[in-house]
Parts: sequence; C-alpha cells; structure tokens
Amino acid sequence: MKKLTLPLKQEEIENLRAGESVSLSGTLLTGRDCAHKRICEMLDRGEPLPFPLRGETIYYAGPCPAPAGKACGSCGPTTSARMDAYAPRLLELGLKGMVGKGERSEEVRAAIANTRAVYFAAIGGAGALYGNAVCKSELIAFPDLLSEAVYRFTVKDFPCIVAIDCRGETIYKPSL
Repeated sequence: MKKLTLPLKQEEIENLRAGESVSLSGTLLTGRDCAHKRICEMLDRGEPLPFPLRGETIYYAGPCPAPAGKACGSCGPTTSARMDAYAPRLLELGLKGMVGKGERSEEVRAAIANTRAVYFAAIGGAGALYGNAVCKSELIAFPDLLSEAVYRFTVKDFPCIVAIDCRGETIYKPSL
C-alpha cells in the first residue's frame, strides 16, 4: 500500500496508477450534494468561497456526530456520481483529489485527466473505519447544512484505491 500525505503534491499524483491501494494521511475537506451546489451558486454570483479549493482533496461524505472521546462519528463515502455536475468546475479551480464511492461520468473522467487530478474510491459500508481514521474535525463552512456542511478533517491511514488516475485510466469498465 502506497502512503500519501495530503495535500497531494503533483509529482505524487503523476506517479499514481488506477488500481493502486493507497493510505491517505493529512488534511482533506468533506462535502456532499448540498455543499457542492452552494459552492457553485457562490461562484455564479462572483462571491469568494469561505475556503480555498486549490490543491485540496474533498471527501464525499457527511460525518455523523462524534461520540465522546472521538473526533468524528461514522463517516462513510457517498455516491460520487451525485457530484458529477459540479466536479469539472471545481477541478478547473484547482481541486486535486476527490474521494467517494462508485463510478464517475465520462465528463468527470476527462476533467480529471485534463487537470491532472485523481479520484480515489473509498469502501462503501465502512463508515466506522473511516470515522476512526479522523484525528481532528473542524467545521469550516455552511453550518446550516448540518452533516452536509464542509469540514476539514485531519486523517491518518485513510484507505482508498486509485479509481481514476491523472491520465484518465479507470478501474471501472466502460458501459456497454
């Protein structure tokens, strides 16, 4: 398993290949459908975002409240395809990595290749595992969205698979 430190360096991204197992440590953002929609609405209005996107990795998840003594409750990946309408725009703004569950559209795969970014697949049904990998959680935007707000996580040994690499190679078979 390849160990990576977030934020990702471009050289590291260039060396990843679809199908590789990786372990992420460092900081990443969380965000689901509602947060992505709000981010794009802010951009449409010309408003500055409450956090930078350049160089960041976003985890498509909505964390459960943290039990006593923990930084985060259960926090499994959500279906990435729900963010496909927003992903190319965020990639153009400098987003370098995405973590989620399932296949991406051809448009997103092309945007990943064009921006030399990466998409990691997380394990569906492993919310407790991912919640335990969170060492620190900080709410950074959209508190009214509750679990769909944007958080900055510090993670350690967060397991994933490179699902789409920066060349657009994918672990998923093309649709028939």
